[in-house]
This record gives sequence, structure tokens and C-alpha cells, in this order.
Amino acid sequence: MEAYLPVVAVAIGVVLAFDYTNGFHDASNILSGVIASRAMTPLQAMLLVAIFEFLGPLLGGTAVADTVGSLLDLSVPPRPVGLTAVLSGLAAAVAWNFFTWWRGLPSSSSHALVGGLIGAALASSEPIPMDWGIAALLHGRIQGFAKVLLALFLSPFLGFAVGFALQRATMFLLRAAHPSINRRLCQAQWLTAAGLAFCHGANDAQKSMGILTLLLLLSGQIATFQVPVWVMAACATAMTAGALTGGWRIVRTLGFAIYKIRPIHALNSQLTACSVIAACSMLGAPVSTTHVVASAITGIGASDRPRQVRWGKAGEIVLAWLITIPGSALLAALIGRLAQI
Repeated sequence: MEAYLPVVAVAIGVVLAFDYTNGFHDASNILSGVIASRAMTPLQAMLLVAIFEFLGPLLGGTAVADTVGSLLDLSVPPRPVGLTAVLSGLAAAVAWNFFTWWRGLPSSSSHALVGGLIGAALASSEPIPMDWGIAALLHGRIQGFAKVLLALFLSPFLGFAVGFALQRATMFLLRAAHPSINRRLCQAQWLTAAGLAFCHGANDAQKSMGILTLLLLLSGQIATFQVPVWVMAACATAMTAGALTGGWRIVRTLGFAIYKIRPIHALNSQLTACSVIAACSMLGAPVSTTHVVASAITGIGASDRPRQVRWGKAGEIVLAWLITIPGSALLAALIGRLAQI
């Protein structure tokens, strides 16, 4: 519909801006381990991450995008109020990403996006057809916001548990290994870091792909919810550009402030995060790469030397985990009111 073209143009810009901030905010998740363990130089790590961040959205399917696209009731005709609400939620997520990056806090872009959408919907002057998933839960199904929130809540606990168990198993298997094994562990990180970058791109960029496709559908630009190829390419490019230009503030937090990372810790944290994110992506569940990586590092440290884990810094990350959704929701509500939804 031509009447919505100005809104669609703004929407594309805001979605790509969110994708860019997601990239520079979350690049630290992959960079922290390989840099802290000195498996790669910063330049090598950035180039490797950029390549596989770009391939992830293009080759990782659209299961997560389909989940994000189902957050709104697609049977409702397009309305300007719905488009403006989604834009307000995106703007809030972008602002939250900049704030937490400036503070060096590894908060979740996914939480910020979900919180922004919730806040914009609740603050709207007209009802927004959101699928909260409550009715489906009563019938034993998980969908809509219930599926998203459940995945975001449980994934850090899964990351901690898998990291804890993997560290114990690895230490047992390598108990008689010579210190020269560290060289092999560093070399293996080229594979695990590439895998983590691919999984991050496949999961996180799909959220932006889903939102942008949803906006195109609501505005009448496409007839069915099917992610266009140009949307995949645009989101992959924006996230890759973000990964190449940011992340250094949070690298210090994940790579040094929680636990002193050595090659074995870096390898196990990447394996843990990659496996958790890949499994969730196949189920169409959007997760926070930031919190999966942070919880994996914490679990590995707790398994190895719990007294050397900086629990105070881990507590700051938990606090960011708890306040991101309500914080971005309030910000989105404020933006929405200013925009006179």
C-alpha cells in the first residue's frame, strides 16, 4: 500500500539500526574468549567473526524469524497504530543497546527487543493484536510471547549447566595432558569461534528479519509472511557491519572480569554457547547470545575454581538480565506516547 511507504522506509532504517547495534553489542560474545585466551589476534578474530556472522542469517533458515513474526495476530488488517508501535519498540531497543554498550554491560539485545515490543503494545492508545500465548499454554502449546520469554529465561540456566558439566568432563579427559595441549586448544578455537559466530548470526539476525518481514506484511507490501531474500541480505550486512565496529567495551567484561579465561575455558564456553544457541534456533526459539555466553563462562569458572569467579560482576550481569525487559518496555512506552500512538 502506497500510503504506508513512508512508514516502511522508516521501518527499514530502524530495523537495520537495531541489527547494527545488535552486531556491535554482541560481537564481544565471540571475541571475548579467543582474545582473552590469545588464540587469535583481535584482527584475526574480527575477520573470522565477520565472515560467519554474515553467513549465519543467509544459511541458518527462518525458524526464529517465523516465531518473531507470530508475535502479532496477522489476521488483523494493517493499521498505522500497529506499525508505529513496532517502530517504537525497535527505537527503544536501539537506545537500550547504546546505553548498555556505553556502560560496558553485556545485556541482551533480544530482551531489549521483546521488552520494547511489550511496552509499545501496552502503552498504545488502541489495542494491538499481540499473541501473548496464554490461551495456547492452557491447551499445552507454547507459542507467541510465552515461547519467546520462556526461551530467554531458561537459556542462561542451560548455558551455566552445560558449561559446568563440559568443563568437568574436559578436565577429566585431559587430566594427564602435557601443557603443550594449550596450543591445540587454541587452534580448535578457530572452529568453535566460527561456529558461534554462525549460530549468533542465524539466531539474532533472524529476529530483525522477522520484525522487518512483519512490518512489510502489515503495511501490505507483501502478501504472506515469507522472508524476502533482500531482507536476509540487508540484515546480515547490518549485523556484520556492527560486529566489525564495536564490542570492545564488553570484551573486557566477558573475557576478563568474570573469570580468568585460559584456552580450555574459552574453547568450552564457545562449545557450550554454540550448542545451546544452535539447538534453540532449530526449535525457532530466540535466545540471548550475550547471556548464554556469560552464563557459560560463569558455569565453567564455578566448575573449575569457584572462589576465583568474580561473583560481583556476574551479579551485575544478572541485574542487567532482570531489568532489560522492564527497562526497554518503559522506554518504548515513553517513545510511543511521544509519537502519540
